[in-house]
Formats: sequence, structure tokens, C-alpha cells
Amino acid sequence: MFQAAFTKLYRNLVLETLHRGRRGTLRLTMPGGSSRMFGGLDKELHAEIKIKNEAFYRRWVLYGSIGLAESYLHNEWETNHLTGVIAWFFLNASFLSGEKVREQGLEKHNILGIANQVQHLLRHCSKKKKEALFYDQSNVHTSFFQHWLGTSMAYSAAYFKTSTESLTLAQEAKWERLCQKLLLTAHDYLLDIGCSWGGFAIYAAQKYGCRIQATTLSEEQYRQTDINVEKAGVANLVEVVFCNYQHLGGRFDKIACIEMMDLADDPDLEPFFAKIESLLAPQGLLVLQLVLCPDNQYPFLRDNVDFVQKYITPRTLTPSLRRLTEACNETGNLNLLDCEDITPSAARTMALWRTAFTSSLPKMQKQGCSTLFLRKWFYYLCYCEAAFATRSKSTVQALYSRPTNLTLKSPIYMLPSDENPG
Repeated sequence: MFQAAFTKLYRNLVLETLHRGRRGTLRLTMPGGSSRMFGGLDKELHAEIKIKNEAFYRRWVLYGSIGLAESYLHNEWETNHLTGVIAWFFLNASFLSGEKVREQGLEKHNILGIANQVQHLLRHCSKKKKEALFYDQSNVHTSFFQHWLGTSMAYSAAYFKTSTESLTLAQEAKWERLCQKLLLTAHDYLLDIGCSWGGFAIYAAQKYGCRIQATTLSEEQYRQTDINVEKAGVANLVEVVFCNYQHLGGRFDKIACIEMMDLADDPDLEPFFAKIESLLAPQGLLVLQLVLCPDNQYPFLRDNVDFVQKYITPRTLTPSLRRLTEACNETGNLNLLDCEDITPSAARTMALWRTAFTSSLPKMQKQGCSTLFLRKWFYYLCYCEAAFATRSKSTVQALYSRPTNLTLKSPIYMLPSDENPG
């Protein structure tokens, strides 16, 4: 009797919250077959949730947005458009939560969400241990990534020039764009922080003939990148180093860091820019490709935990541009020269990864991937796609340099060598 009463209470709380939705439509079909429609009358987005187990209500009410995700992981609800469902909640976050700065819905009823925050805080161990948590995952499942990242094996957003361009070409376009922003030449010494499987380093060496030091903290990626460099015929140009970039010395003309800031937490930002300051040559250039959250949401995200932080990259925090600028200004003399938004390309990258992931499900299951593991990663891909599609998160390429860098030439204006009016 008590269980039935609590189930009814949880269901009513869920329905009460969903009634606040204003954008797009969400159909909620309950175990008995009845359904409710929520949202506005517009056709901005349509999504549907089919509840298979009434534990859905309890998990969601008690644990908020993470509870909604965990309910999906445990197969308590289903949908034919998971990206659309998550996008609906992103679009209606301010209506559902009652606070415009909140990214997630249902936090008002997130009664036991503090448990997730405590677990998250307990993972605030040493940086080395935190990185190991992430890279151990990559080490074990490198073959898993091969199923859906594509031939480039680039674990970062591509750069699409058209909506029909292939993922492989778009990843090469991303690397080329970064090289152009760095004004890369054969005379440069380039540092690639967090080289993944070496795609960018190999591309830069082959295309521009520069020397490169590529770092990684993944033993598996280190070994495979070394092999890839040899196969590409650029072992004379690319040195793969298994170490934390904070332990590097020397000077580099150019530095690239492609979506490795995702491993950073708030306290890591100042040390990052301080180290860059010591490694970058006086006339050097730094380019970052990274995911950003809106400036006004950063305090809330910093003090809470979401699905990605709990299940994919523990004890990390998506930075905001304002927070990055603050950290940069406090630790050196670097200035932001250019910031290009490539969020639509990030959304498309996620969509293509999701499609490839779905197609490879039978192969991954045969390799021993559990249903729970696969549902977790599918939810992650859809979550990121929805975040980019609704611009709840953005992806940018940011270029930094110091003042008085005269290597940044432009055909529009050149410093005159002679101002004699005669």
C-alpha cells in the first residue's frame, strides 16, 4: 500500500514538473497505455517517452536529471528519438527548474541529488588519479572506439564545410583549420597536448613538415600512436611522449590542445595557462579546441554534477569563456585573438558517431560489451548531440598570443618601414 502511495506521489511530481514545459512537445506514455502531452503548441521539436517501469518516477524525482539518465540505463523507459528527448529538456530547462541559469530540469524535486554531488566530490583526488580514471576507460576499450569514431580516430568535433561532407574529410578540415590558425610552417616546433591516437600530429607533419612533440597519458594510445607515426613515415618529425604536459620543459613555437580541456576542473585552469606561458616561445601561438558552457551557467555547473561528470569524465567541469579568460589573465600575458564557433559541426559529429555506434551494436555486443555499458555510451552521445543542437553547450577554436607578436601579418595592414612624406 505504501509503495503504491509513493509511486502515485512520484508520478504526480513528475507530471506537475512536465506541465511547465513551453517549447516543443513531449508525449509521455505510461505503463497502462495512457499518455499525456506536454510543452507548447509549436512544432519546434517533438519527442516521446514510453515508460516501461514505474520505478522511472521515483528515480527521476529523487535524483533529478541524473536519475532520468540512470532510469534509461536500466531500461525503465524507451524512446525512438533519445536525442530529441534530451533536447526537449534542454529547451525547457528554465521552465522546469524555475531558474534560468540551470541547465537541467527537475532539480526542484532532486531530493537525494546530494548523493551524486558527494560521490562526485569524493573523486576530487589527485590530478594523476583523475586522469587515470578517464584513460583507463580508453585503454580498455580502444577497439570499442574504433567502431564509431571513423577512420581518422579523432575523438573531437570535426569541421564541416557542408552538410554532406564525410566525417573523414571533416576531421582533416578541422586539422587544417587549426594548422592555418597557428600559421604553421616547416620551421616550427609544435606541441600537441593530448594527442589521442596521433591524427593531428601526423597530419601536421605530413602537410607542413614541422617537428612535433605529441603527449598522452594513455599507455594504449601512446603505443598505438607510435605505431601510427611509423606507418605514416613521419617518425623523423614526430616524437610521442608518455607524460603529463606539466612535466615538459623547453620552448615551442606553436601549441595545440584539442578538446583535452574536457579533463580539466576549475582549479586546473590557472596551472594550465601558467604552464603554457612557460612553454610557448615569445612570438608563439596557442590554439585550443574546446567545449564551453554559457557564462551565466558556470557557477551552477561548478557546484553540481551532471551525467557526463558522473559516468564519462569524473571530476571534470566544462569551462566558460569568461572563466578561461580569467585564468589566462591571472597567469601570464596571453590574449585571446580569435574565437570561432563550430558548434553545428560538433552536433553533426555527434550525430554521425551516434549513427555509426548504432550500426556497430551487434559487433560490440559480440566483443563482450554489456547492455548497460552500451546504453551509457549511447546516452552520452545523444546527450552531447542535444547539448550542441540546442546550443546549451558550444564548441570553439580559440587562438591566443602575446602582445607585439609581429608574426601575425595581414594583407590589410603592414607596419610601414618608412613614413617619410617626401
